[in-house]
Amino acid sequence: MSSLVPGIGVPMAGEGGVEPGCGCKGIRSCLICEKQNERKINANGQTPQQTRSRFVYEPASGLAVASGELDAGRRSFPFPGVFLCEDFVSEEEEREMVQQMDLDEWKQSQSGRRKQDYGPKVNFKKRRLKAAGFSGLPGFSRLVVRRMKEQPVLKDFQPVEQCNLDYHPRRGSSIDPHLDDSWLWGERLVTLNLLSDTVLTMSRAGTAEPLCTGGVEVSIPLPRRSLLVLYGEARFQWKHGIRREDVADRRVCSTFRELSAEFLPGGEQEGLGSELLGIALAFRGVPL
Repeated sequence: MSSLVPGIGVPMAGEGGVEPGCGCKGIRSCLICEKQNERKINANGQTPQQTRSRFVYEPASGLAVASGELDAGRRSFPFPGVFLCEDFVSEEEEREMVQQMDLDEWKQSQSGRRKQDYGPKVNFKKRRLKAAGFSGLPGFSRLVVRRMKEQPVLKDFQPVEQCNLDYHPRRGSSIDPHLDDSWLWGERLVTLNLLSDTVLTMSRAGTAEPLCTGGVEVSIPLPRRSLLVLYGEARFQWKHGIRREDVADRRVCSTFRELSAEFLPGGEQEGLGSELLGIALAFRGVPL
């Protein structure tokens, strides 16, 4: 890939440090508000009493392997719907992308995260969205999206939204286990992991696997500069999250989402979907 953005050597404007205040609401918390309120809340949305069987995803085999049993005779089960591509971008490309992000404002978000949104305004509860104010994906993502299409699992991928998230251990950043919306967002969730390694924790209340009792967790190690795709069962049946203890240094990620069938040709809102895609893929966006 050629140079992603102009202005190499521009000083980074937001090194991911601790800003006064936070964006936490309700039961969410981070180190900033915990210190201010002299309280400590479980940042991972789980109680210590929960019994969980723990596994680690093995990309080469596509299996979830019981923690500590990576040898012969191990307990494992198939874990479909995960594609991991290491070294998807180079160190130089990573540096340029984060530089460009840091030239724009990072807004406070929940659980110690900061964010930049490039997407249409959406009310998920009322299932309403509008194109007004949406300017598309950022220019520095054009070649990244083009490179995605070289992977068979993403050959027809057309992202309509990009969300950048900034994590830092000094803020106690995390994200609770959750399922992404499926009314607006489609089959694949694509995440580019930058600046540091982390672990994505997949969780499910129950499973048909006879190996497991109670809840199940599958840890997916995410190396720095890797690309992760969740689809199928992993996308729709397993919650995903990032634990506070799995953020060891500043981490920036970009998650790209595509439209659901309702907004594609033949769907009830294909006209709106076509308009949104036209805006998104012009790559002239600024964060909302």
